[in-house]
Amino acid sequence: MGNILAIAQKEVKSYFASPIAYVIIGFFALVFGWFYFVALDYFMRTSMQMGMPGQGQVNVNTMAIRPLLQNVSVVALFVLPLITMRTYSEEKRSGTIELLLTSPVTDFQIIMGKFLGAVALYVMMLAVTTIHMGILFIYGNPEWKPIVTGYLGLLLMGASFISIGLLISSLTKNQIVAGMVTFAVLLLLWTVGWMQESAGPMGQKVLQALSLTDRFDDFTKGVIDLKHVVYYLSFISFGLFLTAKSVDSERWRG
Repeated sequence: MGNILAIAQKEVKSYFASPIAYVIIGFFALVFGWFYFVALDYFMRTSMQMGMPGQGQVNVNTMAIRPLLQNVSVVALFVLPLITMRTYSEEKRSGTIELLLTSPVTDFQIIMGKFLGAVALYVMMLAVTTIHMGILFIYGNPEWKPIVTGYLGLLLMGASFISIGLLISSLTKNQIVAGMVTFAVLLLLWTVGWMQESAGPMGQKVLQALSLTDRFDDFTKGVIDLKHVVYYLSFISFGLFLTAKSVDSERWRG
């Protein structure tokens, strides 16, 4: 465990040793702030209209927070490939991958260390956004459970994205190629659920099994379905398993 944490700490430091961490966190916070403003502005205008006699009531979680978190998941689709594209590609390009593979650590420790390092940076990105949620609790009265489950869903989905990014980064020396291919694969997994209606019964089951977004929707509603949690954890494990195979082949080639 000590080796894993040491590698994870090294990864986090490497992110902040260059502008990449500051740029990514700043960009993520800026885009989140914009979506936050738009969602609340829409909620306020709608609530004023609904405040008229006979118009009913509105819920801030349903009308503002839930769409906000769904938009954040789209932003993660664009941002996370920028985090994972350098994990192995940079090691290969600089020639330090040989030193890492011949060091007294196992492939499992290397992979988990890099994975936890990338997840730690992603958690920092999400942590910045909690400031906006705190303001919402000060001036409003939202339900806290859908917010917590929504962030849990973002974490699990983001970790799934990272596991795929690690795999693709381990297959190439070029960071740009790794980032573009990761984004293409994630976009495919993102949109695969849209084709379910045009597929047959068997195809619908296959596409539903590959879709990462259908399960996230329940988290934004405040629902924690054990099947969804197991799915994300299984997806992460499978991605890391394939990464381990890729790293193992690199060790044998070296």
